Amino acid sequence: MMRVVRIREFCLFDEMRNNGEVRAPYHLVAKWLDDIGLDLLSVRAEEAEAIFRRIGITFAVYGEGGDPERLIPFDLIPRVLGASEWDRLAEAIKQRAKALNAFLYDIYHRREILRAGIIPERLVIENSAYLPEMVGFDPPGRVYSHVVGVDLVRTGEAAFSVLEDNCRTPSGVSYMLENREITMRMFPELFGDGKVRSVDTYPHDLRRTLEEVAPPACTNSRPAIAVLTPGPFNSAYYEHSFLADLMGAELVEARDLEVHEGRVWRRTTRGLDVIDVIYRRIDDAFLDPLIFNKESVLGVPGLMNAYLSGGVTICSAPGAGVADDKAIYTYVPDMIDFYLGEKPLIPNVETYKLSNPDDLAYTLDHLDSLVVKEVAGSGGYGMLIGPRSTASERKLYAQRIEKDPAAFIAQPTLDLSTAPTLIGGEIKPRHVDLRPFCLVGKNVRLTPGGLTRVALREGSLVVNSSQGGGVKDTWVLAKDPS
Repeated sequence: MMRVVRIREFCLFDEMRNNGEVRAPYHLVAKWLDDIGLDLLSVRAEEAEAIFRRIGITFAVYGEGGDPERLIPFDLIPRVLGASEWDRLAEAIKQRAKALNAFLYDIYHRREILRAGIIPERLVIENSAYLPEMVGFDPPGRVYSHVVGVDLVRTGEAAFSVLEDNCRTPSGVSYMLENREITMRMFPELFGDGKVRSVDTYPHDLRRTLEEVAPPACTNSRPAIAVLTPGPFNSAYYEHSFLADLMGAELVEARDLEVHEGRVWRRTTRGLDVIDVIYRRIDDAFLDPLIFNKESVLGVPGLMNAYLSGGVTICSAPGAGVADDKAIYTYVPDMIDFYLGEKPLIPNVETYKLSNPDDLAYTLDHLDSLVVKEVAGSGGYGMLIGPRSTASERKLYAQRIEKDPAAFIAQPTLDLSTAPTLIGGEIKPRHVDLRPFCLVGKNVRLTPGGLTRVALREGSLVVNSSQGGGVKDTWVLAKDPS
């Protein structure tokens, strides 16, 4: 029997309070809020916004007219996870990252999971992210997705679920780091006793991860690393330059690079410097105009040949996007069982595959209570949130589904947890999710924290910044309060 979870205000899980009592992980925050008071908190919030504006931390909203560059709203009240809560999540995230990389290796080699009939072959072979050029190629360390962003939602005390996976270039880690920096600057007294685990190791861990997947041609004891960006007009340019700076890597555009003798070289005023590992922040289609989009001016001619011959490592690997397709997502629990021989430590959100006639019929009959997403969609665009939609919107969306059912999935409208958020000088509950960032090289590393996104509009379940969402600092406590 299919189950539809409707929004019920009376049973939402509050991250801070349970049955009116402050939950143990929030004791520190509750006392701090009592001590500081709303007036000073509001003043600090304005100061934090001024700092974000001065630093230039923006995101892009496309298709709404006007200036697409906007300041991302930052809420000063942190989201808190206890030590034992985090430990359970960390093991589950690492498990998922390992299975996703095993899946990618398999589909570009023996395709055992397809031959076993566990995942329909057409979902992989006909996937727009699948690259025949990668068949039979062994990326260094057999790693395809070096940074895995797993979006988590919570509906109860121990009820976490995975909403989706991001295996290409998950964004938002700069907000995770800047949120902590701003919070520490505003309230240094909260961090003096080591109760909150640091996120400062992320740039160092990212660099170590990239060094661990240096190509066979690399002879440097310290591989040369570059962050390849589309340039300053890209919506995530701040993050690209931020990470390059923190890692001690070069920030490069395509015009800075050239390929010859099977290696990638960076043009400098001193001559050419070899690049061993490229942390690319551009899509596959634009990587190399000789192989993919011939009109691309963002890519480097010859880059794929250098990669496939072992002269450079591209992170994440071209073709990794198959693993975060929303239709493939429904099979990740099966991947964990198939490749690791383990049961998933955290479940998927119940998902209806609209390529399945029964799921399609059910979804069309219950559009008013479901969330429907495009399989290839991202950023909160192209979704239908049934309970928030009008009859005419549902009618138009149903017509789109009927034209190509396999291009959509549907999920119940979950009772996402809420966290206390400063809204108009008052503290109000707002829905949140969490995106931790898992690094995969020779070792799997996970920074204790992540990006907490918050839906600032009352009743909204859409946390994407492009849809009016904001961000919070995410605290992981060093140990559970006694």
